[in-house]
Amino acid sequence: MATAYLLDDRFLLHDDWEHPENASRLRAIRQALQRSGILAELVRLEPRYASIDEVVQVHHLRMLEHVQRMAMFGGGRLNPDTYLVQESWDTALLAAGAVLRAVEAVLGGEVANAFALVRPPGHHATPSAAMGFCLINNVAVAARAAIQQHGLQRVAIIDWDTHHGNGTQDIFYDDPAVLYVSSHTYPFYPGSGHWREMGTGAGLGTTLNLPLPFHTGDAPVLRVYEELVLPAVRRFAPQLIIVSAGYDCHWRDPLAPMLMSVAGYAQLAAMIYDLAAEVCEGRLVCALEGGYDLEALAAGVLATLRVLQGRADAVEDPLGAQPAPRVDIETMVNGLRRSHPLLA
Repeated sequence: MATAYLLDDRFLLHDDWEHPENASRLRAIRQALQRSGILAELVRLEPRYASIDEVVQVHHLRMLEHVQRMAMFGGGRLNPDTYLVQESWDTALLAAGAVLRAVEAVLGGEVANAFALVRPPGHHATPSAAMGFCLINNVAVAARAAIQQHGLQRVAIIDWDTHHGNGTQDIFYDDPAVLYVSSHTYPFYPGSGHWREMGTGAGLGTTLNLPLPFHTGDAPVLRVYEELVLPAVRRFAPQLIIVSAGYDCHWRDPLAPMLMSVAGYAQLAAMIYDLAAEVCEGRLVCALEGGYDLEALAAGVLATLRVLQGRADAVEDPLGAQPAPRVDIETMVNGLRRSHPLLA
């Protein structure tokens, strides 16, 4: 089966050209994919709108009504870092619906895997607040639907954005059916994601945080995935993996203090691709999150799509790597090995 992508001009309507999360991000991705010739090899899926009933499974109705009403009256700022224009509400519903459609296609056997190239991003949106450029938590809506609508018992969300997905963590912190894994710069926005945050109640052990120091490069990131993420996900045994795919760990990104390369992202994607083949019959969906250097973002997305095709050998890194300092991750690694329920 083929790899699918979801990309729609309506995602461009949520736009503020002065803000780093603007429509030029998707334009750069589309141009890079067109130049590469890969689109002819992929299946294009039409996104759909998420329903209020689907979105309210992870967000409070009052929060959603506030965002919708503010957009209807022309938009503005929900908070200092999150904007709305008149089209933002519909665009956010379409973004969430695109990830839902990707999950439906993968679980239904239409395609092997899929990448939903959506915006606005979603992983900072909490049950009660839109924040961090995010309006609706796209991956959370999709994970909940996979369980409630498609009957799955276990879903894993792996978040490799440089910012901790505090919204996704909050939504599933006490939920034993969803494993949330996040590798991120720490301490950094939004300030959450210490390795001691492991879930609560019935969900204890279904949050796995990998807080990494500033300027962490490819090798330490790949190490923590190899030594911590892969064993934990294997033990959890999900029936679907959803990736919050942010490309702001790249060394050229203007907002993120990490030093990953496109080649490093490809290796990371290949690890998750192989993991999905091992634990859930290859059922894997990626959803776009951050990434604000346009060339690095586009190259990272293209590399990930090549991996999803099973063509990791065709990945090219047009930007190369930057030397990364030696960072200390031993306290975190050893702490998780001793105390995390999926690793101890």
